[in-house]
This record gives sequence, structure tokens and C-alpha cells, in this order.
Amino acid sequence: MLHGLTTDQRDAQTAFARFTDERLIPHAGAWDHTERLDDAVIKDLAAARWLVPTLPSEAGGTGMDVVTYGLLSEELGRGCGSVRNLVAVQGMVAHAVLRWGSKELADRWVPAIGTGTTIGAFALTEPDVGSDARNGTTTARRVPGGFEITGHKKWLSFAQRAGVFLLFARLDDDPAAFVVERDTPGLTVSPITGLLGLRASELGEVVLDSVVVPESSLLSHGRLTFDLVATSSLDYGRYSTAYGSVGLAQACLDATLDYTRTRTQFGVPLAEHQLVRQSLTDMITSVEAARLLCHQAGIMRATSHRDAIRQTLIAKYFASQTAYTTATAAVQLHGANGVGPDYPVQRHLRDAKIQEIIEGTTQIQQLQIADLTLTHR
Repeated sequence: MLHGLTTDQRDAQTAFARFTDERLIPHAGAWDHTERLDDAVIKDLAAARWLVPTLPSEAGGTGMDVVTYGLLSEELGRGCGSVRNLVAVQGMVAHAVLRWGSKELADRWVPAIGTGTTIGAFALTEPDVGSDARNGTTTARRVPGGFEITGHKKWLSFAQRAGVFLLFARLDDDPAAFVVERDTPGLTVSPITGLLGLRASELGEVVLDSVVVPESSLLSHGRLTFDLVATSSLDYGRYSTAYGSVGLAQACLDATLDYTRTRTQFGVPLAEHQLVRQSLTDMITSVEAARLLCHQAGIMRATSHRDAIRQTLIAKYFASQTAYTTATAAVQLHGANGVGPDYPVQRHLRDAKIQEIIEGTTQIQQLQIADLTLTHR
């Protein structure tokens, strides 16, 4: 429980928790199995204006403050990581178009994404380019009336249902960002299935075979495009992933507390064994610490503090590792039941591993946190 929240933030947190308990937790296992979210839950998120809640009301959001958005991310992450991921990606795309796009692009796409009329996807990663995202090989060239784009993107969350892509390419040897519609001739989407975790995130890969887009589709072009558009979008998603990792870790802790209270071995509940209590203490402490780091990052982001980016990196780095270590401990304390289909901790473990990869791997963040600290402190 965080102290210092306003009454409105606590009320919102209660509403988020209720939504998670009623609409996510009962269905998350089925979504994981089918590798797809129900259309109904997306409609529910849109009706609550939680798909991109940080947008203004006229664009489908609620004008939600940064701290409250973190609380939402935690609760969604507690219930279903893929739903949390959906909300994060919609925010990454919508805010990039709103901030960097023309009025024409913003008017057309931001309300559509905010209200769920159109699902967006963030098209940065390529088959041979992951962490080294600046060196993507997708290219664009000028043609009469627009641009011709050729390339290959992979590991795109919600590409299977996306109607529009925020896509990065190289134009005149400088980075560029485009808004590309799904039904553009030459653009092909193929589903990616059989993932380790976040299976309901409906991943896909996109092949662009001489795809021609109009001049108006260009969002940004120039040597600073990657830093301004891609990096700021990833920072938005990283904050959500950090808080979502706390929610996932809390789900593991909740499940383990319930299990160890009721599971009896050697004549007493598991929770009465000292080594079990040691594991529980490590889990409890790590979850609380991760939550506090995320809250600190949220406050800094809300006040535009100059250290907000570094604090977000620290929060995501620690919280994602906490999610994985807590999920591992949860499976261990569940014993054979932990690897079976009847308890959620095996799904949590698979999802937790993904948290250490998306929005910057643990290893990349080790470099970034050290670099920023050495340079600016």
C-alpha cells in the first residue's frame, strides 16, 4: 500500500482492482491458452477510457495523471500482462502521433486509438535488429506524391489486430517515422504464435514490399527522430512495464500466501516452515521495494524532473527482475502444482521472463543506468 496518494488516486486504484478481479483474472488463463484477447475486454477498456487514459477527454482518454496511470498499469499487470501490454502500446503510438505528427495525422488517428476504433502497433524491432534498434534496415525512398517503404518488422505486439502502425525506417540515411495503415498494398502481416509468455499479446511480423504511402504519413524525419519519437515512446512503455511487473509480482505473492496458508506438509501448513517464511519475506520485501521505486519514478515524471528517465530505467530494471525472481519462488513453493495447469503461477513465471526483455533488456538497462549516472551525477 502506497502512502501519499490523493483521495482521487485511491478511488481510482480501487476501481482498477475491481476491474482486474472481475474482468481479467477469471479469463487470463483462457486468453493465454488461445493466444488472443477477447474483443469484449478491449471494448470494456475503451468504454472506461482506459485504453489511453493519459490522453485528453476529447481524444478518448481521461487526462489521467502519471501516478494514477502507474496504479492502473500495476493492477492490469496483476490480472493479465497482455492487457497491460495492450494499454501500454496504445499509449506509445497515440502519444507519439499526438506530439510529433501533423494536425491531420493527430485528428485522424489519436481519437481512433484512444476510443478503440483502431488498434495501433509500434513497429520498431526487426528480425536482425533488437536492442540495436537505431540500425534498422527498413528503408524509405521518395517517390512522386509520397514514399516507398521496403523492409521487415518482427515481434510487434498486437500486429495481428492492428489497423495502423507507427513504423520506423531510414530515409535519406536519417531515421524517419511513418504512420502506415494496415490495408496499404504491399504490407503483409503474419501472426507469431507459441510464445513463452504474454501469449495473448497477438504478436506478428510485418513485411513491406515496396509499400507506397502519401507524404502526409511522415511523422518525423531527421537525425533526432529516433531520440525524440522512438526513445520517448519506449520511455512511456517502460514506465508501464515497470509498474506492470510489480502487479505481476504481487499476483505471485498473493497466490503463494494463499497456497502456503492452506497446503499442509509434515502436519503443518507450509507457511509454518522457517525456510518457507524466509522465501516469503524475500518476496514481500522485493515487491514493496519495487513498488516504491515505481512510485518515485511516477512522481518525478509528473513533475518533469530532470532525473525522471533514469529513475524510470531503475524502476523497470528492478521491478522486472523482481517479477521473475518472485515468480520463480512462487513456482518453487507450489511444488509440482506450480508447474501444472491448475494454478496461475506457471503462467506468471512465463510472463515474468518477458518483462526482462521488452522495453529494453536487463543488460541494456545496466548500461543505460550506469551511463546516465556516470554522466550526470
